[in-house]
Amino acid sequence: MPRTVTVGLDGSPESRAAAEWAAREAKLLGVPVKLVHVWEPVPEPMAQAPLPGAETHRHWAEKVPREAAEGLRLRHSGVEVITEQLTGPPAESLVKAAQEADLLVLGSRALGGVGGFMVGSVGLSVVAHAERPVVLVRAGEQAADEHEMDPAGVPSAATGFRPVVLGLDTAAPDEELIRFAFEAALRRGTSLRVVHGWYPPPYYGYGVPADAGLYGSLAATEATALTDVLRPWRQKYPDVGVAEVSRPGSAAHLLVTAAKDASLVAVGRRVRRSPFGAHIGHVTHAALHHSTVPVAVVAHD
Repeated sequence: MPRTVTVGLDGSPESRAAAEWAAREAKLLGVPVKLVHVWEPVPEPMAQAPLPGAETHRHWAEKVPREAAEGLRLRHSGVEVITEQLTGPPAESLVKAAQEADLLVLGSRALGGVGGFMVGSVGLSVVAHAERPVVLVRAGEQAADEHEMDPAGVPSAATGFRPVVLGLDTAAPDEELIRFAFEAALRRGTSLRVVHGWYPPPYYGYGVPADAGLYGSLAATEATALTDVLRPWRQKYPDVGVAEVSRPGSAAHLLVTAAKDASLVAVGRRVRRSPFGAHIGHVTHAALHHSTVPVAVVAHD
């Protein structure tokens, strides 16, 4: 099966930003980028009704990926660009497309005046069901946003990448998620910041005096657990600098805060094969809605 970075394209500004990000990632990976446009046939009565303008719905659906591909080939020399037209429900079609890709990239609208994403129902459904990594990219995302400022304090795509941030649960660390984050940092030539949030014993939240030594011991235990999980990965990826952040409090808040100066955030989603369907955990949900940088959701058992 050929490796690709696949992007769901619908002609919106957010999907165009996703396509640009996907092309940059495909270049880092050395694989083609595939633009997938899902055409959902209109109901028969509407299909027979006259449409304003010269273009039909199908003509527009074919034009969107064709023009996007032409633009990507001009702006990203050396990256092979493939287009594919699918027919059916968008979320279901994109989940199937993800099965054949290294990762699937989707666009997500930025919240006006407030940092973060506005993830639509299709995006959430794809994230909740895809078993391959899915990256959400906000509208307006630029290559320079992923890089450090230049010496003059100006955004530039010519400087080094900002760190990759990984949200990690030391109680249930997943190898696929950790590997994804290390690989992402390695191909960007940047560092990896691993964040872990934990809660102190309940009585700390009720104003009850607690033993400072006990609190310090708990903090040391949590920090040691994070170090132990990452030790073999540090050895496997010696060229990736790792910063460990283990702090008390909300893991979701800690992750979103750490993501403010990142190039990419990686979070996990546990695959749940049950009659109750798929589920997105609260930390992943917070990253999707409140991070202002691309978010990669890695499904794992």
